[in-house]
Amino acid sequence: METNELQNVLALSCLPGLGLNHAVQLYRRLGSATDIIEHRNDILDILPDANPRLREVLSNISGPLARAEEELRFIEKNHIKALVIGQEGYPLRLAECEDAPLVLYYLGNIDLNTMKVISIVGTRHCTDYGRTLCNQLLHDIAQIYPDTLIVSGLAYGVDIAAHRAALTNGMSTVGVLAHGLDTIYPNLHRHTASQMVHQGGLLTEYMNHSLISKGNFVRRNRIVAGMSDATIVVESAEKGGALITADIAFSYNRTVAAFPGKVDNPYSAGCHKLIRKSMASLITSADDLLELLQWSNPKTSNQPRQLELFNDLTEEEQAIVDFMKDKEDVQVNSIVVGCGLSYDKVTSALLELEFKGVVRVLGGNRYKL
Repeated sequence: METNELQNVLALSCLPGLGLNHAVQLYRRLGSATDIIEHRNDILDILPDANPRLREVLSNISGPLARAEEELRFIEKNHIKALVIGQEGYPLRLAECEDAPLVLYYLGNIDLNTMKVISIVGTRHCTDYGRTLCNQLLHDIAQIYPDTLIVSGLAYGVDIAAHRAALTNGMSTVGVLAHGLDTIYPNLHRHTASQMVHQGGLLTEYMNHSLISKGNFVRRNRIVAGMSDATIVVESAEKGGALITADIAFSYNRTVAAFPGKVDNPYSAGCHKLIRKSMASLITSADDLLELLQWSNPKTSNQPRQLELFNDLTEEEQAIVDFMKDKEDVQVNSIVVGCGLSYDKVTSALLELEFKGVVRVLGGNRYKL
């Protein structure tokens, strides 16, 4: 992306009065931040159905443009990537969510569109039981799918336990921050964050020098949920950020799972609540999770394949079939990532493939040849 266009994108992302969701909608409709800014005075002629206040909001672009220029200098100096929705590198799973951020700032070395992504969340008051669950879960997953990306929020408790367990087991892990990349909060986790930059990364929607507020931590939960195939709640009180993340993941039609605990443990009450309300599946091990996600174990799976040749497939349908050939079953988000197609195109093609008898629908938004 050209520097001028990127600066304009960053300016839109921090324009007061526009709002994060409206910025994305506006960008998607016009396809260029530069066009939006250049036509700010006659924007209502181009978008007659837009809010009449839009022109007034865009007239205050000078301050955000200066702020964007400052941010460009910061990210260039610190080798940070600005990932714009719809552009290369942006998490495709997240891009399909209605409230996805317009731009993300990323410092790291892992592809955010890797084939398997799991988020692990929970209470900040993690017990020894919770830390043991994190360590055992990731140790066991690493034996089967070592390339799985582990996502969390770098907070106290379960978050940092998950990040450290991933690092210990040689897995990549990404921390989603509620502030800019000029700082690490809490400071106690700075060493772990430094390790993650070389074995995963740090990701945020906030520019440097952004104020750290309680609302930021709530908003960042949608990124944790949206960029993952599944959200795992290890321990949680009856209320808290982990339940918010689980609720968001559930609303995105993503898999949600939770570990049970003792009935009188206050830090398992949230997990029990999710399971009781059928918002999360109960798991006790990595095997349970793999079965839930229908990720076949390559060490034990030995099912022969006999695929017919289909001559009436479109180019997109054939690409999906080719992608699925060596897999037991596949989640829609994995097809989106693996084929580089939009979510709408993939679901439309899968519907046609189902009509043609090429694929079969499984539970959990998964498909099988």
